[in-house]
Amino acid sequence: MAPKRQSALLPQSKKPKSTPAAKLEDKPASPGLPKGEKEQQEAIEHIDEVQNEIDRLNEQASEEILKVEQKYNKLRQPFFQKRSELIAKIPNFWVTTFVNHPQVSALLGEEDEETLHYLTRVEVTEFEDVKSGYRIDFYFDENPYFENKVFFKEFHLNESGDPSSKSTEIKWKSGKDLTKCSSQTQNKASRKRQHEEPESFFTWFTDRSDAGADELGEVVRDGVWPNTLKYYLVPDMDDEEGEAEDDDDEEEEGLDDIDEEGDEDEGEEDEDDDEGEEGEEDEGEDD
Repeated sequence: MAPKRQSALLPQSKKPKSTPAAKLEDKPASPGLPKGEKEQQEAIEHIDEVQNEIDRLNEQASEEILKVEQKYNKLRQPFFQKRSELIAKIPNFWVTTFVNHPQVSALLGEEDEETLHYLTRVEVTEFEDVKSGYRIDFYFDENPYFENKVFFKEFHLNESGDPSSKSTEIKWKSGKDLTKCSSQTQNKASRKRQHEEPESFFTWFTDRSDAGADELGEVVRDGVWPNTLKYYLVPDMDDEEGEAEDDDDEEEEGLDDIDEEGDEDEGEEDEDDDEGEEGEEDEGEDD
């Protein structure tokens, strides 16, 4: 899996700029300062100069990293396209992948899973300026839930530089709006049930309140998308538990056999001891 990257939407944090060395030099140390204090002030001025060089190199590194990311995003595209073509041959690939992913599955209700059986393709597109955002597209077959063939959610920086998002308006068929059904179910349920029942996965498309903290978008982009096969092939935990129980049973049976053999050996040794004692008694009587 690709290493976790800092959100492309969030502008790079900038350290507060230190006071330029030139300004520090405008206020020379008082000639009357003790020698120790004068040396400290001179050291601070030199540290400031060094820090300015470090900041300059950090900015240069950010520009170089951006160029590298842009380059490899383009190189990866043909392989992502080929992978999508191969995935299309596997029924229920994407619903299986999402159900197997621990963070995504926590957002899926039963009806969400039924709906995702119609999901045929997922695409993640990084904008050319990687820092400015990305877009996720979901492609669906004809289904009984909504009219849309494609959903998208897009993350970007607005004019003020703050993260924002926009997404497809879902055209639900009559009585099939899962976002409303989810709310009604939670209102009728007990308080305990409200905490257990996840909101519909599809509320993610309509929620544009805090694009900078959109965890699902980042999970899909940085977790699911780079290596979808990893999550599709997650083994069935029930099968693993069953195999582990069988192994435990076999080990216990082996231990029981060993104990029984040990008991038999001890019995034979006791009989040999008894025979030896009887022989000694007979010899004593003959004497």
